[in-house]
Parts: sequence; C-alpha cells; structure tokens
Amino acid sequence: MVLSSSAPPGRRSHALFDRTFRFLCLASAATVLVVLFGILGSIAYGGWPAFQEFGLWGFVSGTRWNVAADVYGAWPAVAGTLICALIALVLGVPISLGIAVFLTQLSPKWLKGPISTCVELLAAVPSIIFGMWGLFVLAPLVAAYLQVPLNSLVEGVPVVGTILYSAVPSGTGIFTAGVILALMIIPFIASITRDMLDQIPAILRESAYGMGCTTWEVVRHVLVPQTAVALVGAVMLGLGRALGETMAVTFVVGNANRLSASILDPGSTIASRIANEYNEASGLQLSALIALGCILFVVTFAVLIVARLLVARINRTQ
Repeated sequence: MVLSSSAPPGRRSHALFDRTFRFLCLASAATVLVVLFGILGSIAYGGWPAFQEFGLWGFVSGTRWNVAADVYGAWPAVAGTLICALIALVLGVPISLGIAVFLTQLSPKWLKGPISTCVELLAAVPSIIFGMWGLFVLAPLVAAYLQVPLNSLVEGVPVVGTILYSAVPSGTGIFTAGVILALMIIPFIASITRDMLDQIPAILRESAYGMGCTTWEVVRHVLVPQTAVALVGAVMLGLGRALGETMAVTFVVGNANRLSASILDPGSTIASRIANEYNEASGLQLSALIALGCILFVVTFAVLIVARLLVARINRTQ
C-alpha cells in the first residue's frame, strides 16, 4: 500500500524507519563486498610485478626462492601449505568427531561439563603458545621417538623411505606443523559438530536403539547423515584456519626454502614465508611475498567454493 501525504504521522515515521533500516542492512552487506574486493585488488596490484617478471604459471610452479639472485618460485610454500593442512585434517577430523560423539552420546553428565570446558579453552589458546609448545616440547619428542626410530626402519625402502626418512632428525618439519595445526582446529570442529548433534531430535536416536542398533550404527547411519552439512562446514572452517595459520607454523615447520619428498623434513608454508621475510623485503622480493598472499587468498576462496558444492550435493541427495 502506498502511503499518501494524509497518512497519520505515526505511519509515516514507521515507513521512514523501515527504509532507513533496509538501507543500513544493505550498507552492511555492501561493506563486506567492498572490503573483500579491496583486499583482493590491493594484493593483486602489489604482487603484479612478480607475476609479470616470472609469469603466473612460472611463479606458481617455480621451485627456487633465492633472495640473492632475485629469483622467486612459490611452489615449495604452496605445497607445504597444502600438505600441512591435509595432515591437520587427517589427524584432527576423526578426533573432533570422536569428541563430539562422546560428549553427546557416551559421556556421563558429571564428565560432560569439564570436557566441554576444556575444548572451549583449547580454542582460546593463542597460536604463538601452540608454536612455543611445539618447538620446545613436541619437536624433541618427534625427533627422539618418531624420526630416529623411523630412519632405522625405512632407510633404503622404496617410496616409504622417501616419504618418511628425515635427513636431519631435528623434530621440526611439515609433519610437526601438521600436528600443531590439528590441535588448533580440533576445538572448532568438535564444538560445531557437538552442537549439531545436540540438535538432532532424541526420538531418532531412541528409535534406532529400540530397533537394536549399536552405538556405532546409530552414529554411522543416523547422526552423521543428519549433520552432514554442518560437518562439512565445520571441516572447511578448520581447513581455512589451517591454511592461514602463521605464528604456530613458523615456529615448527623448519622454514626451509625447498620442497622435500619427506613429510618429516623441514619445509615452509605461504604464511610462514611471509612472516619470516616481510619486514626486510623490498623490491621484487616484496612483490613476490605479496603475490604469495594473493595465491593463499585464491586457495582459500577455492576451498570455500568446494565446500559450497559439497553442501549443495548433500542437500540434493537428502
């Protein structure tokens, strides 16, 4: 209904308030787009000299990072980022799902509160604390109880020896960084999954138990399908955290400007490379670091697209 000039003052004030509210909501949504495209545009502009010098594919696939020769290739850092994130997901997702299932299905009431609190406190630990703990506690344990015994077992073994043999068993490396990232993403994935499991109607679980299903069958055939969309979202949230983590990874990844075939050898990630070199960088090196940030942005955006496609596919099959 169109308000005429003879409409009561109260009606006109309500209409004005409604239009103002709509405008503010639209402005809030537009702010996100402006900031997003502003960030993308600025890092693309800053990294353009590196892309122009080496070519887009040449920069992404290049394996040399030599500051003295002013030659830069992103592939070791890109591969290190992806491998660390993959290790984090392989280790973190099953543990997170196990925590969520235990808290919602198996835990006694007196234990549920303390464990939930500990999970939430783990999410609040600063990343630099994870990095320090990884460097001073986890890395020596990995060196003494994983790398050294593995070296004596896999040395000279085809394929397995290449992947698991560490030339210098220092404890720092891609695998250690992946473990730290797994510990960092566990509370996020576990908390979201637990909340989604709590929202499933109790009658579904009770009906499954009434039909004689075991706890594993209830989880596998009732709970997980009901929370599949939320679980994908939680995993992608954890993956986004793992891809962009900086300080914790910088402490334990080894920061080697090369790509090793072994996951136990030192390496680097995009975030750790930028953190290590950005303060002293200038000229083409600075452009190369900004270009690395642009690549990380694109990788994160690709992960988001994959998550959307997975969610859409799950929704179609349900």
